Amino acid sequence: MDQRVKLRIEYLRANLKYLNDAELAEYNRLTGQHLIRHNQASQKNETGYENYQSDHFNQPDQSLNQEQYRPDMQMQSGNDSYSGNPTPSVHQAKQKKSKKKRKKVGFFKKLRRFILLILILMIGFFIYGYQRGKSKAPEGLKTEKISGKKPASGAINILILGTDQRDFQNTGDARSDSIMVMQINSKDHKIKLVSFMRDTLVYQPGVSQYGADTKINVAYNVGEQDHNQGAEYMREVLNKNFGIDITYYALVNFNSFATVIDSLYPMGVKIDAKFATVDQQKVDSVKVPDDLNWTPSHQDPVQVIKTGPQKMDGRTLLNYARFRKDDDGDFGRTQRQQQVMKAIMSGVKNPLTLFTGSSALGTIKGVTSTDLTNSFMLTKAPRLLFDASKGIESHTVPENGDWTDATDQYGGAGLLIDFDKYQAKLKDILG
Repeated sequence: MDQRVKLRIEYLRANLKYLNDAELAEYNRLTGQHLIRHNQASQKNETGYENYQSDHFNQPDQSLNQEQYRPDMQMQSGNDSYSGNPTPSVHQAKQKKSKKKRKKVGFFKKLRRFILLILILMIGFFIYGYQRGKSKAPEGLKTEKISGKKPASGAINILILGTDQRDFQNTGDARSDSIMVMQINSKDHKIKLVSFMRDTLVYQPGVSQYGADTKINVAYNVGEQDHNQGAEYMREVLNKNFGIDITYYALVNFNSFATVIDSLYPMGVKIDAKFATVDQQKVDSVKVPDDLNWTPSHQDPVQVIKTGPQKMDGRTLLNYARFRKDDDGDFGRTQRQQQVMKAIMSGVKNPLTLFTGSSALGTIKGVTSTDLTNSFMLTKAPRLLFDASKGIESHTVPENGDWTDATDQYGGAGLLIDFDKYQAKLKDILG
């Protein structure tokens, strides 16, 4: 064989894996071999990449081994190129990766839009329900603006008053049966509830003559007779006697309380009715005044309430909370009022109340005399339900038996307490 041909074969063999089609054909011709490459583009392996194979060929020259010729490796020469590797080109890989990325981005974008749409619908439904409930407001409902102030802790203290006003009375005739301060937005995210017994003797600016000589429940009545400033005057009395800063107020009478309860709980409130002994005798039921059924011809209606677990509508719950004719007297009534408040708060944390809660909040706003704003009711009130799930911390002023029997300036029976003790106690509780 001519020396130049041998040199050419050695050169081609040494660079076999880089030969283009023309050079491979030359190598086949010079060596008498039949090395053939096939691009089987229609065949895909499991990863989706193109699979390139070589046909069977004769290899008379034993020096041509697999290390020298690997059809799965890339062959290039000049401007021609061929890829025998099952891995696609960098450009193809980038294209496929880009398509997958676009698909993922598109999916999450659609998911975000869907979630946003649901949130908008829920907010719209909530606002609609709130406005619908608010439309139930009775004509002539009066509200007042108190000199509200937040405690140093940054929490919010809401003065809650329940008056004994009947439909045939005006606010100047009413007294506060229930006096509570509810603290929300505290650092520990717990709801704190402080109840004041209505017969507690306190100092009332412009009224008291001998220091703490007037029952605290008179304060609302005094303020109402002075240009309908009952809530503001009660705020002032609580601040003067106990150092409590009140931020907002909310006031309900008999009718508005029942309306609120029936709106929140169409099926009734779950509560375990409890009474102390009556004339030292244990009872399984009591007769309570039924004020909502009062009429000129039926001025002393009563309702029988049994002890034990049950569901109460707004009317029954009102009568239960107001009863004080057992042997615990006003302290027992205060305890029942706290029990009622806890039952209300623990019930509305049920997620199902989301669909009725907005309307109920609107109803509360509509039938309640309060300086709580609409934005507060729509933003802060729902969070109140979640805080309620952590429990309600309740306290009573004074605690059971922690008083001295005394008389007010009018000769009525009242409760004299240690103000220094309770000021310190309330500062620790409410901040």
